[in-house]
Amino acid sequence: MFYKDERLALFIDGSNLYAAARALAFDIDYKLLRQEFARRGKLVRAFYYTALLENEEYSPIRPLVDWLHYNGFSMVTKPAKEFIDSQGRRKVKGNMDIELAVDAMELAPRLDHIVLFSGDGDFRPLVESLQRQGVRVSVVSTIRSQPPMIADELRRQADNFIELDELREIIGRPPRENPVEPRMETAAEVR
Repeated sequence: MFYKDERLALFIDGSNLYAAARALAFDIDYKLLRQEFARRGKLVRAFYYTALLENEEYSPIRPLVDWLHYNGFSMVTKPAKEFIDSQGRRKVKGNMDIELAVDAMELAPRLDHIVLFSGDGDFRPLVESLQRQGVRVSVVSTIRSQPPMIADELRRQADNFIELDELREIIGRPPRENPVEPRMETAAEVR
């Protein structure tokens, strides 16, 4: 439930939202996403969190990061960590949970409603703390993928769960041949 006069902020866990949309076989149109939530309340800020591969000549996510930055999103990035796993495969890890949690806690006194785009169960204590401060929290993820992309404890803690698949017609576009977000180990996969 959204109210037109409430101060609203979006907190987007980039790799988690990317993985959920990919599992549902669609891409997010971020312009439409921002417009949709600006329509639902007084949108104060839209944060997007992602790790970037700094040492590569070209990062496939850089065009998205630049576009979001120039189109009203507050970008929060940091260098991704690259490592070789026990099977000798190259892995990239970029966890932005702490940055997202700190920003949400700092902005909470100026907000009525936070929309968290993540299914990561590690965010349950954050949601609980925001609620104690009087902030309503909606979580956007999916239970329609196999396996579900949202931790049950996060879905139960949220004031409102928004099924990402139900936003497909409003904020979605068909998936591209070349995905934008680099493959990273996300909390949703570690669960």
